[in-house]
Amino acid sequence: MKKLLNTPADVAPNTHLSIDGLQVPVHSGEPLIDVLNLYAETRSRKPIPQVCYLPQMGPIQTCDTCMVKVNGELARACGTRAVAGMVVETTGEAVDIAQREAFDRILQNHMLYCTVCDNNNQNCTVHNTTALLDVKHQSRPYTPKPYPQDHSNPFYRYDPDQCILCGRCVESCQSVQVNETLSIDWESDHPRVLWDGGEKIDGSSCVSCGHCVTVCPCNALMEKSMLGHAGYLTNLPGKVLDDMIDVVKAIEPPIGYGPILALSEIESEMRHARVKRTKTVCTYCAVGCSFEVWTRDRHILKIEPSHGPANGISTCIKGKFAWGHINAEDRLTKPLLRDGDTFREIAWDEALDIIEKKFKQVKQDHGPDALAFIASSKCTNEESYLMQKLARAVVGTNNVDNCARYCQNPATMGLQRTVGYGGDSGSIADIEKAGLVLIVGANPAENHPVLATRIKRSHKYRGQRLIVADLRKHEMAERADIFFRPKPATDAVWMNGVARYILDHKLHKPEFIDQWVNHFDAYAKSLEPYTLEYVERITGISQDTLITVANEIAAADGVCILFAMGVTQHCGGSDTATSLSNLLLLTGNYMRPGAGAYPLRGHNNVQGASDLGSMPNVFSGYQKVDDEAVRAKFAADWGVTLPTTTGKDNHQMIDAILVGSLKVLYIKGEDTITSDSNANYVASALSKLEFFVVQDINFSETCRYADLVLPAAASLEKDGTFTSTERRIQRIYKVFDPLGDSKADWEIIQLIANRLGAKWSYKHPSEIMDEVARLTPLLAGVNYERLEGFKSLQWPVAADGKDSPLLFTEKFPFPDGKARFFPVEYLESCEESSDVYDLHLNNGRLLEHFEQGSMTYRTPGIKEITPNSFIEVSPELAAERGITSGRYVQIASQHGKVRVQVLVSSRVQGKQLYMTLNSVTEPVNKTTSSFTDRQTHTPAFKETAVSMTVLPEQGENPLPRRNFRYGTRTPQSGVEVERKWARPDYRLPGTSSADKLVQIKSTTV
Repeated sequence: MKKLLNTPADVAPNTHLSIDGLQVPVHSGEPLIDVLNLYAETRSRKPIPQVCYLPQMGPIQTCDTCMVKVNGELARACGTRAVAGMVVETTGEAVDIAQREAFDRILQNHMLYCTVCDNNNQNCTVHNTTALLDVKHQSRPYTPKPYPQDHSNPFYRYDPDQCILCGRCVESCQSVQVNETLSIDWESDHPRVLWDGGEKIDGSSCVSCGHCVTVCPCNALMEKSMLGHAGYLTNLPGKVLDDMIDVVKAIEPPIGYGPILALSEIESEMRHARVKRTKTVCTYCAVGCSFEVWTRDRHILKIEPSHGPANGISTCIKGKFAWGHINAEDRLTKPLLRDGDTFREIAWDEALDIIEKKFKQVKQDHGPDALAFIASSKCTNEESYLMQKLARAVVGTNNVDNCARYCQNPATMGLQRTVGYGGDSGSIADIEKAGLVLIVGANPAENHPVLATRIKRSHKYRGQRLIVADLRKHEMAERADIFFRPKPATDAVWMNGVARYILDHKLHKPEFIDQWVNHFDAYAKSLEPYTLEYVERITGISQDTLITVANEIAAADGVCILFAMGVTQHCGGSDTATSLSNLLLLTGNYMRPGAGAYPLRGHNNVQGASDLGSMPNVFSGYQKVDDEAVRAKFAADWGVTLPTTTGKDNHQMIDAILVGSLKVLYIKGEDTITSDSNANYVASALSKLEFFVVQDINFSETCRYADLVLPAAASLEKDGTFTSTERRIQRIYKVFDPLGDSKADWEIIQLIANRLGAKWSYKHPSEIMDEVARLTPLLAGVNYERLEGFKSLQWPVAADGKDSPLLFTEKFPFPDGKARFFPVEYLESCEESSDVYDLHLNNGRLLEHFEQGSMTYRTPGIKEITPNSFIEVSPELAAERGITSGRYVQIASQHGKVRVQVLVSSRVQGKQLYMTLNSVTEPVNKTTSSFTDRQTHTPAFKETAVSMTVLPEQGENPLPRRNFRYGTRTPQSGVEVERKWARPDYRLPGTSSADKLVQIKSTTV
């Protein structure tokens, strides 16, 4: 069974073994290599060589360099488990011979030209092992392989001649990422790494997640952004570089590797002067991947994940490679003022003069509620906090919101109703250890790919059950044990039907309910209409499937329900989220590890934007603005009088503009025109504003409506914190100075606040966070020292710094400590299909793009893989309408229309359509309505009835053949090292008299 990736193994000593004659405490069953590594580290002993072993992945046993004696026999330390009384010898002639023989076989596959290698950065395992074993010469000559380098992927290249066949890349692909693309043809005369069983990366199922490149122990797999940039001698012309390598190889026989390695180590050390490594957190989805950014000047060399608490060695294509937006040629670098139909650059002082004049005048003429503010889910926690403070403490309005209104607020509402906190019940660690994962209206393999890897791994190797309910057969649905397609907007119905079946058959958890949940009787009564017959009629799900799902949930050792916009972006989104939480309470799936509700947040800081108070009804930490005591606390600290009534949310702001009561809007880091629903309606509102300020890193579609555009710094150009989907708060560190005259958002907000009469004097975001902690019980113990480096905290955080990886360990955050069943009534979809609008339009993200692609399109490699948006049409509907992939169609609703190309796909069926979001010019929200969730005003993006008109133009397939979706995975159980051992030319190192190496005496230099 493979180890858990986000759950540390229990290594508390419970027995002893002998290492080189010393008794050493160990935990029975832990990998011997881990014991030996700790032993060497704590006793300053020479470490055991290990080339293929990576602690984050576990043993794969391909390199044989970690040979030791165990109870008198040679054995691989990585493949041996510690047991009581074991006798281990790490030194001696037999061990030395075995280790050197194993490494000599590796050097036969790898040419050591470290000084002129871009991977010579003191972290090359092959280089370091050569030095560790003090290799003077190799017995086997280097043997090139009969394959060319493969540069066909936009982001990385594979060099078979440098590949040592350790299999780390295969293990990471098969067992960590679980994309199952890579393998090694062990039976070949010349084994090499294969993509989908072939020799070319391009066109395979490779999703460019970068796992393989990250774990490669040498330079066989390398980021193209590194090539020619990392070293002092690596950007030489090819012929010169080859000549230098030839020189190195020529002088190795007489002088040995010692002097050559010494030279390469000097050059490697020199690289520290110009290669900077800075920790940051990914700026795309909310998994919260953290890693180091390697830079030389403003060139991003690579992204190196290693210690991230959420991701470890994992990344996705965006986090690993999609950073082109940072240095994009069209970055905003100066304030822009509207001049007729165009814009002209102005100085910051002039921009601030204009804002001061307009804001003060409108406030004087129409009152503070004539102004409104929209914060960003892409900016930091500190910037969200200052945005709402600007609105409340300086302008005097509660008109402030953020894009959680577009997606996540129904999830928060549903959970706050039932269990008190609107966040993940636990951590990614709980998801990977659950007995059953139920995914509803979410596509984590594309929207939260690193989180999805943990599910795929546990499902593949640890017996985890997987159930998926979705309109579309995406990757997680393909992998599921049970997959079913409810009719649109009926998830609450089948959940309540499953709950009734569980209750009727006494499969619920009455002991848990009696102790921890109120309002059981009212909830049980509310389930009475949900008979199996009724549920089947409304949802289209067979009764047999409903019964099977109910029994699986009841029998599972821990259920985690993951859900996202397929649940929340409906008129009944809050009620569906509530039904989901009710079901978890009924089955006792709270207050325990490996269970609970997990609303998968979409943006990197959409959780934090709301946590820090950028909402119309709450201050930071969800403290109510209409609570007199709370308001008094903030008023006293800020030295102001605060507004008492709830402000307008995003949806209400648009309506207020059109009726004339809202005159000024200030948007930070949000492309509202391509994000909010019913884009045409929103556009008509934005064009009527008296004064409109937009703050962003590039000129978005929303900027076209602005009177003033302010240039903001990107995430790599500032300090701060983000909060991930698992409530994990992490620091980002400034990598670059802001480009041109752009400024960090918190600095811009402070400049505006002080022009309006405030006297803020924040010098660093850490000071803002200290203020947050002082005023916010949920975040009382958060400070930058506790978040140093890769350290993190998961809220609630007590004043002493104790955080909460698992919520609800002692009670629920209600006055009596109990959760609450919250009965809901099913209401039909706001927009149903008709004779004219006879198709249902679903929509969502793609793995390789984020939202409309405003950042990802600025990375050329992403654009090469997926250059266009498209609409998925089922094979049966395509046949009925006589269309093929590439045909242009017009998709029209009552609210607007778009022109888009068709991709015929079996992922959708019948009259279901799926349109990708990656378009600025033809965004799907031109077709969506102004209907919203009844409680939170989140747009009902997923309730859209449309017609499809076939247009005469036939174009190329919108999805190029090189796209990974055409690949055919080659799943296998890891590296399958047994196939290597079965080769006729393989024997365990050190077991033959021929294995004794003769070290040639080198010339003294």
